[in-house]
Amino acid sequence: MSDLPTDTEARIAELMDRVPRSSYVDGRFLAATGDLDVIDPATGRPLTQVADADATTVGPQALDAAVAAQSDWAATTPRERSEILRRAYELCHERADDLALAMTLEMGKPLKEAYGEVTYGAEFLRWFSEEGVRPPGEFRPAPSAKHAILTVSRPVGPAFLITPWNFPLSMATRKIAPALAAGCTVVHKPAQMTPLTSLLFMEILAQAGVPAGVVNCVVTSDSKGLSSTLMSDPRLRKISFTGSTAVGRTLLSQASEHVLKASMELGGNAPFLVLPSADIETAITAAMPAKFRNNGEACTAANRFYVHSTVAEEFTRRLVEEAENLVTGPGAEDGTTLGPLINEDAVQKVEELVADAVDRGAKVLTGGQRLDREGYFYAPTVLGDVPADARVNHEEIFGPVAPIIVMDDIDEMVAAANDTEFGLMSYVAGSDLGEVTDAAQRIEAGMVAVNVGVSSDPAAPFGGIKESGLGREGSHEGLAEYLETSYVRLPM
Repeated sequence: MSDLPTDTEARIAELMDRVPRSSYVDGRFLAATGDLDVIDPATGRPLTQVADADATTVGPQALDAAVAAQSDWAATTPRERSEILRRAYELCHERADDLALAMTLEMGKPLKEAYGEVTYGAEFLRWFSEEGVRPPGEFRPAPSAKHAILTVSRPVGPAFLITPWNFPLSMATRKIAPALAAGCTVVHKPAQMTPLTSLLFMEILAQAGVPAGVVNCVVTSDSKGLSSTLMSDPRLRKISFTGSTAVGRTLLSQASEHVLKASMELGGNAPFLVLPSADIETAITAAMPAKFRNNGEACTAANRFYVHSTVAEEFTRRLVEEAENLVTGPGAEDGTTLGPLINEDAVQKVEELVADAVDRGAKVLTGGQRLDREGYFYAPTVLGDVPADARVNHEEIFGPVAPIIVMDDIDEMVAAANDTEFGLMSYVAGSDLGEVTDAAQRIEAGMVAVNVGVSSDPAAPFGGIKESGLGREGSHEGLAEYLETSYVRLPM
């Protein structure tokens, strides 16, 4: 914090003095006895402490509150729920300074990007405030009898929503907004490393008019204990999780006990294809945020760059130049464009992946090491001549490392892009419409971005195929994840 301006330090101290520090259950924050450190990744030192809830005690209390509130919340009109969500959207913008600074401090992203996440995260509240007043349903004649077929949608019931640390606000709003719009009550489990943003969001929801018990937030280091406790309770009817595929498999197994409706947004290994027809400046403009946004810590981050040999030299040169122009530092510091990684384990994982690639013959074109300063910083890195068997081609990097693999054939590039158990995000850069369309249609992924580096949109369905998950978030599909369909047959 010593490198920050005095007024920034004062803002940080003031925010830490008033940010909630304990779980939120049945409309109130529980008594706070801080014993869980929230670490600033820019320094490696604690920002503050929050109460580490006993998962087996506070978890059931939160579910009790959600169950007790479920029938009344489901009975509210879609318009009532819509107005509350709209007010929450407005409040997120009114409190953008608090939300953005909290995200930057506990997660590390540059402050400008944190403000961008406030805008993006709040948009889910606005989108579902509008989508929630149009629940699906229909009335039509039966084809072979003088009967009518009536279908109506109903809220699935209490939902357990688990969010990751890398997008503390938008991952919460992407789940909580459609749940509330559909008429479901919620138990939210934020990542233990980034609880502050979620707790601030609980204040906003309460101020927006969400009744006590409708949304609850449990902050605990015992993630396994909380999920096991809640998912063994037959009153829970929905699980939504964003995180690793390994944890997703475990949760799906637990969900089978009571056949919970499940949504899973899991791991990614996104390819970025630079086709022969690519305009290099357009490709670079897309590649930089695709790789380095959010410090490279995103499931949608470009993980593997497959570059056609005819454009490889120019693309590689420009990517190295742009990576070297990034300014690495604390996210709250003016001018920072690349912040720290989340913790020491994250830095060590990136170091291991780069070392493995180099041992197998890759060349470090820029970066390639942690920075000699306090905190968890790794230099923006571009690797060339990366062999196919390097771990960076098969594992999520979750850091600012861009491995470049040069290929001579588009079919070979597409085959390499699909050579993974994951299928979340993918990127294609090219100017020839036929070339781009053909490649994009053959890539096995839930989402394909063409000549852009950021494609997430609350109005679009977000999700993957293969081992990258089940279900979709955003768009009308995101609302459907929290609804059940009932069919009524009527005589005519």
